Amino acid sequence: MARTVGTIARGIITPIIKEGDDLVHIVVDSVLQSVKNENYSLRDRDVLGITESLVARAQGNYVSIDDVAADINSLFTGDIGLVFPILSRNRFALILKGIAMTGKKVYVFLDYPSDELGNHLMDIDEMYEKGINSYTGVLTEKQYRELFGEKVLHPFTGVDYIELYKSLGVNDNIEIYLSKDPRAVLDYTKEVLVANIHDRIRTKNILLKAGAKKVLCLDDILTRPISGKGYNEEYGLLGSNMATETTLKLFPRDCKKIVMEIQKAFKEKTGKHIEVMIYGDGAFKDPRGKIWELADPVVSPGYTPGLEGTPNEIKLKYIADSQSASLSPEEMEQLLKNKIKQKGDNLVGKAESLGTTPRHLTDLLGSLCDLVSGSGDKGTPIVLVQGYFDNFATE
Repeated sequence: MARTVGTIARGIITPIIKEGDDLVHIVVDSVLQSVKNENYSLRDRDVLGITESLVARAQGNYVSIDDVAADINSLFTGDIGLVFPILSRNRFALILKGIAMTGKKVYVFLDYPSDELGNHLMDIDEMYEKGINSYTGVLTEKQYRELFGEKVLHPFTGVDYIELYKSLGVNDNIEIYLSKDPRAVLDYTKEVLVANIHDRIRTKNILLKAGAKKVLCLDDILTRPISGKGYNEEYGLLGSNMATETTLKLFPRDCKKIVMEIQKAFKEKTGKHIEVMIYGDGAFKDPRGKIWELADPVVSPGYTPGLEGTPNEIKLKYIADSQSASLSPEEMEQLLKNKIKQKGDNLVGKAESLGTTPRHLTDLLGSLCDLVSGSGDKGTPIVLVQGYFDNFATE
């Protein structure tokens, strides 16, 4: 019988994971229970995505804002310049609170009209009507309020982020400025913490070349245990989330080791070669809110070797439109299948691949998993993707 279904993604329900739980055992058992209850089968090269929060929780990879303050105090001697943090209660507010708890003066420089993820501090049309060029000069908090009002609420969260970030200070030790040029912070202090995510290395290099005395990034903070517990040697505070009013969950550690153990356990129990990845935020942009979802440093901090690389696909629509107009449906189908079977190993730049985007497999799969599992109350922190590597010619 001919195949009638291509890729399938299933959200897998798991027990609530606690610190110290055997994650490998729970993941494998949850999938096998689903296979039994829902009456489907595993196949070689199925992909299993596990949300990063599940891994971090099992590891107990948490830190307190006291830990943040302690590490900041150990790394900075004077006033701190904080450059280009994202606007987020979940992702950054507690980090800023921990920095302010040091008692040091903190000069926060926000990128505008939006942060790097697309969270806006102002209406861009209103900005242009007022003749503001974000590429020149610095706006003080007072100037910002005079231009845009005492309350500027984010359209999704209803939060005035400048008001929120200012309120996190200790004895009013936070000053806020708006600038697209990170070098503007050097008029206030030569010690800088770069807080943006994907452009952090570029920002750091600009500051060092401009004469900064010390420049660190968020992935330099809490790379070792401060109170004997949470840390991330590779990403530090990048990828962290608010867990409670005083604690942060960090990005998980040892991800490569974990995915390989899960892959091995599936092979032993089922005989199937399952690809495994740990995923965080998907890499996609909301077309209405203009917010780019990826607040983690990477989509996937760990994956099995079979998920290396990018798709190598031809564009079926292009072939159908350009080469098969005079063919019967049967002839057209055979032509398309032959084209797929005969495609080379690298289609980049070839006409038949026109319109396909060679993104990394883990970015594509992680985005799919993130959308299936959601970030709310679905209770499916594992996603099983089947048929992802199939194509129109697969029997």
